[in-house]
Amino acid sequence: MSVRVLLADDQALLRGTFRLLIDSCPDLEVVAEAADGQEAVDLARTHRPDIVLMDIRMPGTDGLAATAAICADPELAGTRVLVLTMYETDEYVARALRVGASGFLGKYVTTDTLLDGIRTVAAGEALLSPGATRALISRFLAGPAAPGTLLAPPERLKDLIPREREVTTLAARGRSNDEIAGELVLSVLTVRSHIQRALTKLGARDRAQLVVIAYQTGLVRPEPRQI
Repeated sequence: MSVRVLLADDQALLRGTFRLLIDSCPDLEVVAEAADGQEAVDLARTHRPDIVLMDIRMPGTDGLAATAAICADPELAGTRVLVLTMYETDEYVARALRVGASGFLGKYVTTDTLLDGIRTVAAGEALLSPGATRALISRFLAGPAAPGTLLAPPERLKDLIPREREVTTLAARGRSNDEIAGELVLSVLTVRSHIQRALTKLGARDRAQLVVIAYQTGLVRPEPRQI
C-alpha cells in the first residue's frame, strides 16, 4: 500500500513541484492539496491521509493552528504532520512539535531527503535531525514551558521503569533505534517495545513528543555549548 500524502502550502508552484516528486514514487501518492491551514484540516478529515506535509507559515489559518487541530482530532489519530519550514530553529517549529507534529524539514531540502522524510514519519518514527533538534531545544524547548504547553508533568516520569528511562533519554538525544540497541546491548524490537511503553505512560502522541517531554520534564538537559 502506498503512503497517502496531503500537501498544504500557499505556493501553488511549490505544491506542484512536490506533487511531481511524490507521485513519481510507486510507494507514495498525493491525495489532495490545500492552500491554507483551514483547507488542510478540512481535507485531512475528508481524505484521512497518512502524512500531511505542512507549510508552517500560510495566510489565514497558519500551519501551526492547522497542525494543532489535526493532532487533537481523535478521528485523525493515524495522520502524521511533517512540518515544512524555512528555518529549522524557528520558534514556530518548536510550537508545532509541542502540539503534535512528528518532525520537520527545511523547505529547500534535496529530493531524496524529502521523500525519505515522508517515509520515515509514515513508518512511525520522528524526523528530528540531531543538530537542529539541539538548537531548538536550547532556544525554545528546555526553558520554562508556557501555560498550556507542558505535555506531561515531571511526576509522570516515575511511571517509567529504569530501562524505559534509559531508552527515552537516548531517543531524546537523537539516537536511532539501532544506535540505542547497540549502546544498551538490546534487540531493536526490545527498544521499540520500550519506546512504545514510554509513549503510552507519558501520554505522548509519537516519538517527537517524547523528545519534547524528556526535555520539558528535565529527564534530559541540553548539553553545554562547546567553545
